[in-house]
Amino acid sequence: MRILVSNDDGYSAAGIEALVAALRPLGDITVIAPETNCSGASNSLTLSRPLSVRQAANGFYHVNGTPSDCIHVALTGLLDFRPDLLVSGINNGANLGEDTLYSGTVAAASEGFLFGVPSIAFSLVQREWRHLDCAAQVARELVGRFRDSPWPEPMLLNVNIPAVPYHALKGFRTTRLGRRHPSEPVIRSTSPYGDEVYWIGPVGRARDSGPETDFGAIEANAVSMTPLRLDLTDHSRTEAIASWAGLSMAP
Repeated sequence: MRILVSNDDGYSAAGIEALVAALRPLGDITVIAPETNCSGASNSLTLSRPLSVRQAANGFYHVNGTPSDCIHVALTGLLDFRPDLLVSGINNGANLGEDTLYSGTVAAASEGFLFGVPSIAFSLVQREWRHLDCAAQVARELVGRFRDSPWPEPMLLNVNIPAVPYHALKGFRTTRLGRRHPSEPVIRSTSPYGDEVYWIGPVGRARDSGPETDFGAIEANAVSMTPLRLDLTDHSRTEAIASWAGLSMAP
């Protein structure tokens, strides 16, 4: 199996090193990741300047761009093969609920999915890499499952792993995305040059966190597996919008 690996924390992050070490027994690994931390980059592509691809001493390729840049460049010209699977992570922190809209980790996976490559994003829900070995073992198990029983069509899977020892996990759950309260207010500060600047505030607390959600699974120390799709159309409101706008629906 040929596995393409990326992340949003940068090619030198502990999470991607642990992920690659865990997956090496399962196939041929190619790493193409951002040169620097790109957390919160979402699905952005760099269009205002050219991108450079370099190879580190450990064999990892790194790009001076976003996670989506990495996968886009890889799948549209850099690689001379099509990967069987794209794996993104292991992220330093959770990607739950609305986090998925901003996450560079999920964005790398969704870019692969857009090109028809089955893709999985892995995130360790607490920062500072606590129990990273547990997350790596979970990744190895799920990728091993994919190798032995591949999905018949491309999938996009968002996996969040509690920061606990592996023996403390309470199984695996398929979940839906929960919801957060609005983010905390921005934090005002002053630059060394006297300019007023703003830091984005912390994410909001969970407000839809039932047992069937990703928040609920993590609260119960279970691995959360959320299948995602990229169709943003609200099909339930198409007729209502047409009526509101005074338009007739096309046949």
